Amino acid sequence: MSDIARMAATSGTRPVPAQAHTHPPVQHAHGHEHACDGHAHVHKDHPHAHDGHDATPHTSAQTAASGTPRVGSCCASGHADMAASMAALAAAAPEGDYVRTQLRILQMDCPTEEALIRQSLGKLAPVRRLEFNLMQRVLTVVHAPGALDTILQAIRELGFTPEQAAGGATAAVEPAKPWWPLAAAGIAALGAEAAHWFNAPAALAAALSILAVLGCGLGTYRKGWTAIRHGQLNINALMSIAVTGALLLGQWAEAAMVMVLYELAERIEARSLDRARNAVQGLLKLTPEQATVRQADGRWVDVAANAIALGARVRVRPGERIALDGRVESGRSSIDQSPITGESLPVDKTPGDPVYAGTINGTGTLEYEVTSTAGDSTLARIIRAIESAQSARAPTQRFVDRFARVYTPIVVLLAFAIAVIPPLAGLGGWHEWVYKALVLLVIACPCALVISTPVSIVSGLAAAARNGVLVKGGAHLEQGRLLRWIALDKTGTVTHGRPELTDQQVLGAHEAAYCNALAASLASHSDHPVSQAIARGLGAAGYADGHDDASGAQAAQTAAEDDGPSGMVPPPVRDFQALPGRGTQGRIDDTAYRLGNHRLIHESGLCSAALETRLERLEKSGKTVVLLANDHQVLALYAVADTVKPESRAAIHALHAQGVQTAMLSGDNPHTASAIAAQVGIDRAEGNLLPEDKLQIVGQLADAGQGGVGMVGDGINDAPALARADIGFAMGAMGTDAAIETADVALMDDDLRKIPWFIGLSRATHRILVQNIALALLIKAIFLVLTVVGLGTMWMAVFADVGASLLVVGNGLRLLRHRAA
Repeated sequence: MSDIARMAATSGTRPVPAQAHTHPPVQHAHGHEHACDGHAHVHKDHPHAHDGHDATPHTSAQTAASGTPRVGSCCASGHADMAASMAALAAAAPEGDYVRTQLRILQMDCPTEEALIRQSLGKLAPVRRLEFNLMQRVLTVVHAPGALDTILQAIRELGFTPEQAAGGATAAVEPAKPWWPLAAAGIAALGAEAAHWFNAPAALAAALSILAVLGCGLGTYRKGWTAIRHGQLNINALMSIAVTGALLLGQWAEAAMVMVLYELAERIEARSLDRARNAVQGLLKLTPEQATVRQADGRWVDVAANAIALGARVRVRPGERIALDGRVESGRSSIDQSPITGESLPVDKTPGDPVYAGTINGTGTLEYEVTSTAGDSTLARIIRAIESAQSARAPTQRFVDRFARVYTPIVVLLAFAIAVIPPLAGLGGWHEWVYKALVLLVIACPCALVISTPVSIVSGLAAAARNGVLVKGGAHLEQGRLLRWIALDKTGTVTHGRPELTDQQVLGAHEAAYCNALAASLASHSDHPVSQAIARGLGAAGYADGHDDASGAQAAQTAAEDDGPSGMVPPPVRDFQALPGRGTQGRIDDTAYRLGNHRLIHESGLCSAALETRLERLEKSGKTVVLLANDHQVLALYAVADTVKPESRAAIHALHAQGVQTAMLSGDNPHTASAIAAQVGIDRAEGNLLPEDKLQIVGQLADAGQGGVGMVGDGINDAPALARADIGFAMGAMGTDAAIETADVALMDDDLRKIPWFIGLSRATHRILVQNIALALLIKAIFLVLTVVGLGTMWMAVFADVGASLLVVGNGLRLLRHRAA
């Protein structure tokens, strides 16, 4: 275990793997937070201290130069194309001495079925744990080996048809029921109603009513009887009792109409719930089923996406969707990554850049090397994460479930009391009060109340995923509204994480071009991020790795085209030497030159009072200053700074508008931290922080009791603080399997504006949850009063119960339209 992982594990927080929040190396080549005057600082890839500007090679830079995103290979996927090949793995995964089996039960889409299954399987000794995902109709059973047949048999005895599942996100569609029996039953019910109104013989109304009940209600009776046998009073049992009671009381037309309306409403409700399911399953349609792959003989052949191996070369034409994650080998184009990241503008792609499954190619043809199979793609991991998030119940959902378990028996007892006590007390006839009790039974089932929370949570999760925010559970989605502090790492979060040359001043009598050539020559021989920034800013060829090989020249040429002036070729350097903590030196045209920091020039005795003042001013503005000097004088100075992302200011402003305070926690020197914080409007800035210091500050903010605390970071040195925060946000998680699988909330790109958007979504979700609960309870309370005073009828009760369910489902689905501002 690393020191950081051990620190997180022993600090009383939830454990987070050391790689939990690492940023994709291709997106931030260096990821360093630097000190400009010799102070200790922290690297993203490995925390250590060193002084100032040296030329020690950094592994992170070399890794980044390769352009190869590291993608995990252990991800099970919900991808439709992979369902067959992965069924065995997903259906029976080991969990210690137990087996974890996923079962799809198409008839299980309501809390009433969950209660039945939970009660039946809970009695079986081999069953250790049950996890229900009603939205995807998936039951996960953790059980002893060899007990699967017993479990399947117990489920079949309840009238359900279980089948092994490959993943919740691949929920099969339940076969559509034919409409003609319901239509025929509706005609019969209308006939019974007409016979009642026109005083036709009672036998005709009775016959038509019985036909209507048999035509559409046998399934309800069958489910109701199963529930009663197992001691459950779900909606099917209550409806069966109510309709039977109405028939016995001679309320023929009303009994028929109630059963028809109930069956009609059930089908409408099922269609509404399917929309919430499809919101998640729509992600599966983002990737094409085939891709064009180059064969060994050079031919290009269309191959099924799930059959393409790692390392294969795939061609994608303009306008086509990318089938698999990969790395661009040739071609240039722009990619629409909005299906995964939610960002509105296309992203330019050149050789070495990563591409992701489900994104859309622009105007150019690309060839890329496959870096992950269909089951391991970024999109597949997103789908699996959403699937897992649906299974994790939010606090409101857990409260509603507990409430429903108490509510239903109380209402049933109340109905029994209404049927018995008033007649015994001489307050009316048995017929009148038994009818009122039956009406009350119809609205006793808490379906509308219980179904309101999962629909809202799933809609919120799906809306977040569509906008590039991966939320790992309903609990985090609800908790986001409570955040009152957001702590942010600096490098790669608020800033680009890539130093850039910002200032250059000639101090001697030489020409600027001459000084720039000398500085570029020394800088191009070092792979230190500050040296690279100077070489890149001056357009020096060969700066990428400090050598004159072909790959370095090619990389430098590309960088010079993108960032530098004209791609100058620096003069050769002899006797090059790195000066750890200070800079570099070497001989150019038999003259010794130094390119180093404030300390190096001070030790050389070349600093003047005027130069000191100038350096102090630049350093206080958050810049790292490097000076070019010979043995006699300082020739030029160059200032390097990590530039602020343009969206950071807007994000901080939006957080403040929401009443959220911000703090920046940086390993960089306090001057730089304060300068960057001032630029974007952050309330509090702390510098020179080690990982344990960040952990301590986040803990202090959390213990202050002012509200929830979120931590935003992208590096391993942020892991302890991310673990301590109420919600940990991983920046730029696209392509990083560890971040997707372990972060509370993963932002699929580097746009900090998604933090306030997530908080807004959380608040909207909470409002809708409260609205739905209040709506369901209010409708039932109103109808309870109407029933007691004799104004409620049985068909009105059906409208009240199922109508409330439709209202809360429709209200919850509004979250799917929650878009970024």
